[in-house]
Amino acid sequence: MASNQPSVFIDGEAGTTGLGIRKRLETIPGIVLRSLPEAQRKDPSARRDMMAVSDLVVLCLPDDAARDAAASATALGADAPKLLDASTAHRVDPEWIYGFPEMATDQPGQIAAAAKVANPGCYPTGAIGLLRPLVDAGLVPPDYPITINAVSGYSGGGRSMIAAHDREGGPAFELYALGLEHKHVPEIERFAGLNRRPIFVPSVGHFCQGMLVSVPLYLDDLPGRPTGADLREVLHVFYRGCEHVAVAAGTRDGKLEPEALNDTDRLELYVCANERRRQAVLVARLDNLGKGASGAAVQNLRLMLDLGSRPD
Repeated sequence: MASNQPSVFIDGEAGTTGLGIRKRLETIPGIVLRSLPEAQRKDPSARRDMMAVSDLVVLCLPDDAARDAAASATALGADAPKLLDASTAHRVDPEWIYGFPEMATDQPGQIAAAAKVANPGCYPTGAIGLLRPLVDAGLVPPDYPITINAVSGYSGGGRSMIAAHDREGGPAFELYALGLEHKHVPEIERFAGLNRRPIFVPSVGHFCQGMLVSVPLYLDDLPGRPTGADLREVLHVFYRGCEHVAVAAGTRDGKLEPEALNDTDRLELYVCANERRRQAVLVARLDNLGKGASGAAVQNLRLMLDLGSRPD
């Protein structure tokens, strides 16, 4: 429903991502934030009525609930709001636009024109951010045997994981999804431009937020046997002028810690290479609650509502 001031309803605003989005939106003038009383937040009729009077609805729900909510919104016909889904439910659905504005030159325009946008996952943001430009440039073949290792703060793992780490004596570090069926793999494969399923090994550390995503490469196995500088230059050119993405050369001491970008909406990309050994590791650093979730959602929302962008 159009108005002078766009209205936004966050369906699932009490969760970690929903709270982060609301906090960011409260700093943007000219947006009407709609909300239901706590007693009505699970009432389908109340939620549907709220959707009908909102310009955009952000779905911060479990996958099945997000699908149901999207169907309910679509059924409103002419009163249907724009939808921004923060769940995994629609990320590879061809009827939804993938909400990674920096992924391609025309992606911001597609997001701005879309009625339905799927917010990227936190891990895929790092992996796609590293790989897509190199695949597009032909430096990494689509069928290269990619391995992705990642560590995240526990805040992205849901209530049970947060509770486990908040308890005294919580786990220091855990590998998980060792059945190799993590739900983020399909979007990584598709939007990184790969045609061979990558091996993805996520982990969680005993820190609240922050993330590192790394991809090891044998340089001599890549077309043209590029140097680390070649990879870095492709990333530099691809992301030149981006507000939220920066490309770095590496680190002086050979270390990267995951919390440096906490409470920001930035994404840093590193190429760490050993030319003598002809090996490299690509590393993405981000806040899993920022550019990996709420920050990305607000970036997409700005495009969808034609609010312009704001540097982090």
